[in-house]
Order: sequence, then structure tokens, then C-alpha cells
Amino acid sequence: MMQYQFAIDEVLTKISILQDEFTHLHSYNPIEHVNSRVKTPESIIEKVSRKGCDPSFEAIRSTITDIAGVRITCSFIADTYRVLEMLTAQSDITVREIKDYIAEPKSNGYKSLHAIIEIPVFMSNGVVPVLVELQIRTIAMDFWASLEHKIYYKYSGEVPDHLVSTLTETAQIASQLDRRMEDLHAEVRALDSETDPWGDDSPTPTEPPLPEAIVTQLQDLRRRGGTQQV
Repeated sequence: MMQYQFAIDEVLTKISILQDEFTHLHSYNPIEHVNSRVKTPESIIEKVSRKGCDPSFEAIRSTITDIAGVRITCSFIADTYRVLEMLTAQSDITVREIKDYIAEPKSNGYKSLHAIIEIPVFMSNGVVPVLVELQIRTIAMDFWASLEHKIYYKYSGEVPDHLVSTLTETAQIASQLDRRMEDLHAEVRALDSETDPWGDDSPTPTEPPLPEAIVTQLQDLRRRGGTQQV
């Protein structure tokens, strides 16, 4: 199980670097929260039994792809795709699978980006490729998914029809909220660019000319100092 925790540590380091770089370069951090976990042995055994997987270690490694999991919560939908692109573009990460449940939600309304990535873990006896599941979603998506999980857990999967219907409706409301917040974010950024004429995409302003009296004083100092620069 250590290998899976080490793989998570590698991914978390990459995420932390991206957060710091984005904040430094753009004064904006697209990542709100990051959570991680390694499945418990009991949970792995239950999933192996449910999938009918061979209980050998190698079969489990290749079949159970979410033993190590990292969940990234972003402010806006566009940020989820941006973060996924920045992570999967790194040369030591191999993408095994991507499922876009934002573009194509599940029937119950669930939305999220899922990716299975392979990352090398450098152990004392060699390099071990380890699979990590990434889940990237917005705050609204995460809130809905958390509530849905609690309800299904409470009812052991046998959720009353009226609650299933309500969950589907609230998923649509969460989706509408995401779109409204995305529009609001774009509007605010547009206003910022109007009020800040020297934004990232604007040319660097030229300095205003020095007053004539100061220019004269500088010239006098230069003459007195001969070749000495002032």
C-alpha cells in the first residue's frame, strides 16, 4: 500500500507546484480544495469480490484502478479542464483513461472529470508504475456528489424514488449555478481588464517625460562629474 501513498504524494506535489505557479504568474488559483485517499484493505477486498477479480496482487493492480485517489475541487467549469490539461501534459504522467461526466453527465445527474493516470514511483529497488484516479469537479458538483453519496449510504443503495427524483432536480440546479457563476466570473474579468489598462494582455506603458528643470539639474551634475555616470 506504500506505493499508492507515494504515488498520491507525487501527484499532490505536482498540484501544489501548479497552484503556487498560477498564483505567482496570474494572481489567481484555479484550485479550491484537494483531497486524497488510499482505499482500505476492506474496501479493496469488497471491490475485488464485486468485480469477480482474480485475488492476485498483479490482477488487483491492473483491475482496481482507484486504489489511490485524488480529488481536486475548482471554482469554475473551465478551471476543471485547465487543471486536467496541465497535469496530464507532464511528461512523467501517462493517461490511461479519461471520462468526461461534465460534458456527458451520468443518468442521476452526476458531473465530474475522471482520469486514470499512471505515475512512476521511485523505490529503492527500482521504478514502480502506479495508477491514480483523478476526480476534478466544481464546488457545486462536489457539494451535490457529497450529498448524493450520503443519501445512498444511508439507504444502503435502496433510495426512495422521490429522493432520487429530487437529487436529479438538484443536479440540474447545481449545473445552472455553475453556468451562472462562470458567466459572472467572465464578466468580472472583463471589467478588470477595462479598469486596469496595463493588464497582462496590454502593452507596457511608457514612462512620462521628466520635467525640464530636473533634466537640466541632471545634465549639470553629469558635466560636473565628467565621465562619472549618475
